[in-house]
Amino acid sequence: MAALAAAFAIAVTATPAGVSGAVLLLPFQVSVLGTPSPAVTPTNLLYNVVATPGALYRYWRQGQTGGGLSLVLIAGTLPGVIAGSIIRVDLLPGAHVFDLVVGGVLLPVGLWLAGTNPPGGRDAGRPALVIPGPALMLMAALVGCVGGIYGIGGGSILSPLLIGSGRPAAEVAPATLASTFVTSVAGVVTFTVLSLNLHGPVAPAWPTGVALGAGGLAGGYVGARIQGRLPEALIRRGVGFLVIAIGARYLWAGLG
Repeated sequence: MAALAAAFAIAVTATPAGVSGAVLLLPFQVSVLGTPSPAVTPTNLLYNVVATPGALYRYWRQGQTGGGLSLVLIAGTLPGVIAGSIIRVDLLPGAHVFDLVVGGVLLPVGLWLAGTNPPGGRDAGRPALVIPGPALMLMAALVGCVGGIYGIGGGSILSPLLIGSGRPAAEVAPATLASTFVTSVAGVVTFTVLSLNLHGPVAPAWPTGVALGAGGLAGGYVGARIQGRLPEALIRRGVGFLVIAIGARYLWAGLG
């Protein structure tokens, strides 16, 4: 019951910004639920598979599909997550290095989002910083690889960067969640196949992933429904403070 409630609350808070909430569930799984490593990674990806359709369905009902941005992000993150899943099992790098890198990247981005306003006036609805398609696809591939290694979906990194560039949350949220869903499916399949030839906890912890995903499914639907009622500045600052909290958590873990 605690897992359902935690996943629901996290999804309601994170979905309006296009973040599935998996990045916050990773420490919850390890510390509270005791999910072993490396099974915690595919279990987190399984959460994404179960949880994100609720938000995606609601966004689709509201006419928000992410358009071409969704296709670019999926094209980049899909091969990245497969590579990351293999790296996680065979060549796992030190967790402390990852913690420091993620904390060092997310903290400045979160401070930037929380401390600045979205573009306004005649520039509203237009990106203040245009990221070229090839660069965006490469960035998505790197994020997908990180998602495959650590099961964090990628929206927690892609969403603040895209919203910070000036793209509206109404476009970013469905696009990042669509890429999170597709890449998480690929990640779960990859880990399941790898587990057939390996010993130890490599496959997802299915009961845990499904239970968390059920809470996220309901929370994601609610979060997507209320997004249109939230001011763009509030979403921007909300994701900014969320990213600051995530970055601080990883930086603290890395230093520890």
